[in-house]
Amino acid sequence: MKGAIEFLIPPYLILLLVIFMLPFYSVESYSILENTSSQLGAQHSPYAWVMNTTFILLGLGSMLSGWPYLKGYGFHRLALLIFGFSLIGAAIYQHAPIVAGVAFDAKEDQMHSIFSSLTGASFTVFAMSAVFILRHRTAKISALTVGVLAVLLSVLIFTIPEFMGIWQRALFIVAFGWLIVLFGGQEKGYTIPKKYRIFP
Repeated sequence: MKGAIEFLIPPYLILLLVIFMLPFYSVESYSILENTSSQLGAQHSPYAWVMNTTFILLGLGSMLSGWPYLKGYGFHRLALLIFGFSLIGAAIYQHAPIVAGVAFDAKEDQMHSIFSSLTGASFTVFAMSAVFILRHRTAKISALTVGVLAVLLSVLIFTIPEFMGIWQRALFIVAFGWLIVLFGGQEKGYTIPKKYRIFP
């Protein structure tokens, strides 16, 4: 069964525009190289609502697109829900401002970090676990590659922070692009019997 990718393609196209265009309308010190897309949606940042709305649309689009595709795969549906709602949570609770000296809500920034970490972890688990439900070798390799890239790019964000904006953008482009391909109808290899399903 194919997923409903019409829910994910428009938010993905919006994402591509926003992460490369909004920096020109954000705070003056914002850098595409050094600053992440989450910081575009930071507290007190100009047009932060644009980035955060995009995150919400991506979270909703991912869940709506993947749910029908993953029928019979309860674990994967659960991982997808955690991913989607975590992304929405990261949009609701905003990053601290990148401008020094601006007052901000530290608890909100902490919640943003928690949801962001959960988003990354749940996506990695989802990608890695997709290897076990896909039929064709190339699809399995693609899922495994995306999972490994998600880990690698996340590590690079913390180890080479001067390019964290590039690492995170690459992660988003690869991750959501792969989800569209996956939910577009990559053939699955087995179906879990109904009595063992978490979700129908």
